[in-house]
Order: sequence, then structure tokens, then C-alpha cells
Amino acid sequence: ADFDAKKKRKVAEIYQALNSDPIDVATLRRMAISEGGLLTDEIRCKVWPKLLSVNTDDLPPLPGKELREDNKDYQQVLLDVRRSLRRFPPGMPDDQREGLQEELIDIILHVLKRNPQLHYYQGYHDIVVTFLLVVGDRLATALVEKLSTHHLRDFMDSTMDNTKHILNYLMPIIDQVNPEVHDFMQSAEVGTIFALSWLITWFGHVLSDFRHVVRLYDFFLACHPLMPIYFAAVIVLHREQEVLDCECDMASVHHLLSQIPQDLPYESLISKAGEIFVQFPPSELAKEAAQAERTAASTFKDFELASVQQRPDTVLRQRFRERLRGEERLRGEERTKSILTKPRTNRFVKLAVMGLTVALGAAALAVVKSALEWAPKFELEIFP
Repeated sequence: ADFDAKKKRKVAEIYQALNSDPIDVATLRRMAISEGGLLTDEIRCKVWPKLLSVNTDDLPPLPGKELREDNKDYQQVLLDVRRSLRRFPPGMPDDQREGLQEELIDIILHVLKRNPQLHYYQGYHDIVVTFLLVVGDRLATALVEKLSTHHLRDFMDSTMDNTKHILNYLMPIIDQVNPEVHDFMQSAEVGTIFALSWLITWFGHVLSDFRHVVRLYDFFLACHPLMPIYFAAVIVLHREQEVLDCECDMASVHHLLSQIPQDLPYESLISKAGEIFVQFPPSELAKEAAQAERTAASTFKDFELASVQQRPDTVLRQRFRERLRGEERLRGEERTKSILTKPRTNRFVKLAVMGLTVALGAAALAVVKSALEWAPKFELEIFP
């Protein structure tokens, strides 16, 4: 009864935000981040376009079949979509699924044709099918196009340089929160390739329960483009004991981490990812990995819906401060201080030699180097 009452209150608050003039995007972001996310696909159809600033009154016409003629990506898209059977609800009639697969191909080819600067990558269809199943083909086409030119832009370059740059954040995040796990993974030389399919499909490829996938999409759409890499870090941190109990070698740790558990405590992990983002924002971790190229992460301010609407990072910070205030009342200032200043261990030698910034830079370079070295060997494990 209490759950139903909370759900009703949340639904009412979402519709109130949608009916505001102008639409209260800050509240919609808060609803998407907070426990349970946006609750239903019916609500997602209304809220996801607002989070992406897509005008639903001016949707593009459905793409025609002529897209498939002489299209350089058609054969690869066709192969990937044919292999995507498990991304459709179990028990769906074959003819319905086959119809959706045809729509999936058309959406992908439409976005690529309209944006020739974008390059298809294996796993892109895992993101597109999520939007197709939730909002239908026409709205999915508009949402995916906006997403592809903003949040996913780095994955759609002609090279993987920017994707590797984003993976480069994983170890510094882990290092800030749990240096012991970080040092163990560095000793094992595991790299970050185990998280590649998580990142570039927004976990759509690796989670079997569709409810968990759309819950994460609520969260990611409401946040900074780098939030998926923070969530990846939180999964690793959640498995701290398993990691530390593992044989300290690359193959063993990679095998453990690439098998993502299906029973993760998603709500607490989402909350933790938001807290870590606020404590250690990308700007603090990016200096040593800065690139000349403009990435989606660095151009996120350009994408903000309007100056009058609140930035998603601000929503996260407010939520974090509210939680801190509550804990301060309950446990006093010492508890708050411990959350904000995680004690560091076993760092004195490294810090004395090169300083924290340089140390993180060296770790980040090692991560990319090892990811590149192991990538060909683990190609089949990235997309099993």
C-alpha cells in the first residue's frame, strides 16, 4: 500500500511537471534519477523527448525502403539486427518481431544517412532497439538521432579514440573511491576492455531483464553523457570482494568482470553513481586525459535545453546535499565528513614520487595501453 501511494505521488508529480508552462525539465530529471525512475513506458514516451529536447509535434516522416539501396552499412546492420533475437520480449510472435527488426534497420540507416559524420558501430543497434520497443518507430527515430549527435557522438567517430578516452575515466574513478581495488586491477593488468560493451550499449547488450535496461536509460538520459562510465565503475566497486578474491592475473580478473551479475541492486548503485559523480566530477578526472578533439562530454553544455532550465548535474548535487543533510542530522558531522573525504591508503610512495595528478595520468595511460593490447584477443567476449 505504501509503495502504491508513493508511485501515485510520483506519477502525479511527473504529470504536473509535464503540464507546467514552460515544462519543468529539472523536476523531470529528478524523477528520472530518483528511485524507480519513470515507472512506465507510457510516461517514458512523454518524458524522454523532453530530456532530449525533441519536439514531438514535428517528427520526421518514417524512412522509406530506398535507404537500403547502395548503403555501405546495410549488410553489417542487417547481420547485427538478425542476431538481436534476445533483445525482444520472450514469447513475442515471430511476425511481430520480424516487423520490429525491419523497423530497427530502417531507423539506423535513416540516422546514418542524415548524419554522414556518424559511423555505425557494433552494439549501436542494442541502444536503438531499446528506444524502438519503448516509444515506437517514429519517435524512436527522432530520439536516436538526437542521442547519436550528442551522448553517443564519441562512439560514432571513424576511430575508437574517443571511446578509449571515455574508458580512460574508469580507473581514476575506482582509484578515488577504493584505491585497493584500483591497485589490484592495475597489478593484474586487466585494462578496461571488459566494460566496452557496457558503455557503448548503455548496458542494453549485457542485461537480460528489459526493466533494468530502461531504468538505466531513464538515469542516463537525465544525466551527463559520462554517467554510464561512472555506473560501470560502481558495478566494479560493488564487486570489491569478488575482485580481491580473484587470482591477480589479467585473464582471471577480465573473465570475472566481463560476466556481469543479473541481480545487481540497481537503485542503490544508481544512487552511488550519482554521489560519486558529484564528489569526483569529470572535470577533476579529465585533466590528464584531455584531448584536442571536442567530445560529447566536453560539449554537453552546448546541448543544454535552454538557459532557463536546470542542468542535470545541479539536480544530482541537490539530491546529494539533501542526503548529506539528512545523515548529518542522524549521525552528526563526522559521518558527513567521512562521506566527503574517503581516506586514502597505500598511496604515500606514489604521491611522494609524482604527485596525485601525474599518478592518475600514468594509471590512465596504462589502462588505455592494456585495453588496446588485449582488445583483439577478447573480441568474442565483448559481444558474446
